[in-house]
Amino acid sequence: MSSSRDPEPVTAAGRPERAPWSLAARLTAWYAGSAFLLLLVATGFLYWVLVRNFEDEEDQYLTEKINVVQTLLRDRAGDATVLEWEVQEESTTRPFVRVLVRVLGARNRLVAETRGMAELLPPSAFRQAPTLTSKLGRGVEVRPGGRDFRILSARTSGDPSERENYWIQVALDRTYEVNLVAGYRRRLWLVLGLGLVVCAVAGYGIARRGIRPVEEIAATMRRTGSTTLNERIEPEGLPSELSALAATFNEMLDRLEDAFARLSRFSADIAHELRTPINNLRGEMEVGLAKARTPEEYCEVLGSSLEECVRLSRLIDRLLFLARAESPETHINREPLDVARELTALREFYEAAAGEAGVALELNVSSGVTAELDRTLFQRAVGNLVENALAHTPRGGAVKLTAAQENGNLRIQVADTGCGIPADHLSHVFDRFHRVDRARSKHSGGVGLGLAIVSSITHLHGGTAHIESEVGRGTRVTLTFPLEMTKS
Repeated sequence: MSSSRDPEPVTAAGRPERAPWSLAARLTAWYAGSAFLLLLVATGFLYWVLVRNFEDEEDQYLTEKINVVQTLLRDRAGDATVLEWEVQEESTTRPFVRVLVRVLGARNRLVAETRGMAELLPPSAFRQAPTLTSKLGRGVEVRPGGRDFRILSARTSGDPSERENYWIQVALDRTYEVNLVAGYRRRLWLVLGLGLVVCAVAGYGIARRGIRPVEEIAATMRRTGSTTLNERIEPEGLPSELSALAATFNEMLDRLEDAFARLSRFSADIAHELRTPINNLRGEMEVGLAKARTPEEYCEVLGSSLEECVRLSRLIDRLLFLARAESPETHINREPLDVARELTALREFYEAAAGEAGVALELNVSSGVTAELDRTLFQRAVGNLVENALAHTPRGGAVKLTAAQENGNLRIQVADTGCGIPADHLSHVFDRFHRVDRARSKHSGGVGLGLAIVSSITHLHGGTAHIESEVGRGTRVTLTFPLEMTKS
């Protein structure tokens, strides 16, 4: 029996691929790690300061003890009672802390020693003890017999008349202090452990709260579909970084909504435009097949059907051109063109149609203007403008075609003295299937794709198309092409 569960992704080595961490998990790890590191550094520094202060106090006490013994040996060398009291009695004055003192004379002769010091710290234990050479010595720690001591020694001379040098050995029993610091250290580890847990919990809460706007944006994106393009992200209350993302996403939805609306209108227009010639073809064929007819009548039906087929072919050709023009893979064949020669050829081509319509076709272009353009597309764009101008200019009017070079661009303008276009239609005349007057367009054979093709050709060349019109006074369309191909 096969399982419906999808197989786990595997790496190239055949091992199961690990799922990536979520954003909340990453933020939690970073927050908990950084907070715990800060806590660890702070507590570690405080612990180091505490231990260092203890050591400084101990070294200061050992130094003072040596100084006192040196003073007694120098000033009261003959008074053994005072030295014995200092060595024996003073060592027990501090609670929980025992001070051990030993004074050795020449040839390691024992002068005085704290009771029990020989068993704990024999003279050989001070071989590695530092010698006091300044106002404050730095002792070292030793651990004989499981007890902790800090030791320091010093060389000194006694009464000048005796000419005898003494070796003073001082030790401080710090077992109680070590145990105290060890207990403090254990409590610090407990605090650090609890701190790590608290940092992780707090980090997770902060991370979840921080990514809540991201989840709201994601939820809006999930709700967005072809039928719900009106969904928008509310930018109010979002962080500045996410508000820019939300604004960008809303702008994208605006473009998508507009594109879907235009696509819907485009589909409806295509269906409408195709339905008319197909219905005409069907009707003519049904009439032709309804009864036997003469050859002349059949020829008339076939001729009418051929006209409808030509109309369909032109419509399909224009639609295919527009579809290809909007494809990112579309390339145009640029070549240096003599603009004056090309426009002159166009004028000669349409001169007969202009004469039949009773419209004057004028050309004004200076020689020597060249531009890198696709010859076929350029002729088609300008030809569409001339056809539109001739179709909507009454007899006795004029169509003027001009070309000039301005600021590194080629400026082509087609102006007529026709009926003009109402202002509310000017922003839509370059849209597909948009017709100002459907009855007039039907009479002239247009389907509302001419100016859309002009706009597509202009944009393919990296140029722009602009239209100006006034009802009753004519229309002026301006195309701008870069003279040279832009280097990528």
